[in-house]
Amino acid sequence: MATAKELNDLSLDDLKRRAEELKATLFQDQLKLRTGALDNPAERTTHKRDLARVLTVITQKQKKK
Repeated sequence: MATAKELNDLSLDDLKRRAEELKATLFQDQLKLRTGALDNPAERTTHKRDLARVLTVITQKQKKK
């Protein structure tokens, strides 16, 4: 889990790449949840929060331009 301060140091391309990775992870978590193979449901919540954090920083950086 990265903090907002750490995310602010990343470039816009890196943030977009991380957002795509988190979206893919959430998709896999959803599949595992449906099949009953998800070991730790709390990880799903953590991934959602990380994605929201990344998307917020992306929006802030785009508004600065």
